[in-house]
Amino acid sequence: MEHKKIVGIWLRVSTEDQAQGDSPEHHEKRARLYAEAKGWDVQTVYHLEGVSGKAVIEHPEAKKMLNDIKQGKITGLIFSKLARLARNTRELLEFSDIFREQGADLISLGENIDTSSPAGRLFFTIIAAMSQWEREEIASRVSASVPIRAKLGKQLGGQAPYGYQWVDKKFVIDEKEAPIRKLIFELFLKYKRKKTVAKELQKMGYRMRSGAVFSDTTIQRLLRDPSAKGMRRANYSSLDSKGKIVYKPESDWVFQPCPAIVEAELWDDCNRILDEQEKKNKRVGPRAVHLLSGFVRCTCGKRMYVAHTANPIYACQPCKIRIAAKDLDEIYFDQLKEFLMTEIDVTEYLSKTNEEIQSKESLLAVITTEASKLRKEKTELINLRLHGEMNKDSFAEHFKPLEERLMQIDAQLPELQAEVDFLKIQHLSSDVVLQEAKDLYTRWPTLSFEAKRGIVETITTSITIGKEDISFKLAYMPTHSQNVGNSQQNPRVLRIGALPFLTL
Repeated sequence: MEHKKIVGIWLRVSTEDQAQGDSPEHHEKRARLYAEAKGWDVQTVYHLEGVSGKAVIEHPEAKKMLNDIKQGKITGLIFSKLARLARNTRELLEFSDIFREQGADLISLGENIDTSSPAGRLFFTIIAAMSQWEREEIASRVSASVPIRAKLGKQLGGQAPYGYQWVDKKFVIDEKEAPIRKLIFELFLKYKRKKTVAKELQKMGYRMRSGAVFSDTTIQRLLRDPSAKGMRRANYSSLDSKGKIVYKPESDWVFQPCPAIVEAELWDDCNRILDEQEKKNKRVGPRAVHLLSGFVRCTCGKRMYVAHTANPIYACQPCKIRIAAKDLDEIYFDQLKEFLMTEIDVTEYLSKTNEEIQSKESLLAVITTEASKLRKEKTELINLRLHGEMNKDSFAEHFKPLEERLMQIDAQLPELQAEVDFLKIQHLSSDVVLQEAKDLYTRWPTLSFEAKRGIVETITTSITIGKEDISFKLAYMPTHSQNVGNSQQNPRVLRIGALPFLTL
């Protein structure tokens, strides 16, 4: 059973915008209506009314929102436009990185971005490229001076490796840590197991500089570090975007003599053992991934995993249903043309949807203009009354119908805006999926496995296997005659006759 998507709403409207009638209530209603059209549940609303957009990431509501994303309380955030989320480009990139890492979606109604849709996912790709470019620009400026500083033997930042310390800008032995660093080599030569060395150190009461126990990963790093044998290595690594160590080409490494903790012969012996172990445990290569794996379910709701036999099959043991992976791939291929080309006339559909969007936008423009005109008239009436140029009865006679009409428009505007938002984002997603699928059927046999898998992940929601039928749920747009609030993903059932099913 599929669970409803849980989202939050982000409200940040400046004081100036509120004064012009652009109220938080309007934005909230618009967002709620969009969520309703998508079939999502709104979990919470984050209020930042009147907060400057120059720096919002440290605001308590922003911290609460990010914490909710990381804990899985919400899996998406709806806001009126990107500038409402953050005006600071760096913060916007940071928000995007966090959402992408957590598998959550950003939905900007103003820019028609919904990363839960195929077209919207392009946003993450573009924004990630911008983020990477910015990081590389900063890194290139910093790294330009690193080789020079390394060759001069200067500190490049960070702490000295365990067993050493920086004193007055000089790399020297730490008398408290050095004996433990030496003991690590002696224990490894004896036991030849990193985990065993870590356990022995823990039993002896030794801890890392931070107070944490030694891990096998730390033991490996300390054994591999040549500083222990009197050769300090610099400019050999950097951190990637996720904070993981990435090693530079060996041609960039810089070595400087330093005080030794162990004999070179002991260091070489330990590293020879490590080399042999790594060579022995090295995998031949990654296991092949089946084209439709992860999307196949039984009618009972359980995922059907591939049984790795001579003829791989998707199986549900309790229901006694099996189908050969190769056969299911062929059935999927046969359905592509009918699903993505015959049923939907791409040009006609996109044209009709575009006409509907234009019609809705024209109506929205008319109503918005009328609302602006009414607010102006309202202000003029109030000024006339304040200056005594209109009596109470006359003011009430003119003001009341004007106020009622304005209230009606204010209630109608977010509803109409939500319809436009939904249609635009659906239209963009449809364009991406359908144009990509336009000649998919003819190109399919020549595509690489990676290309096929990418298309499957883009257009497929699920494949349900029954004893007599297969239900394909593909993420293309509904036909133009369907209601806006209907699901994007329309299952098609293929009745099975003499298809290659296997029974237990």
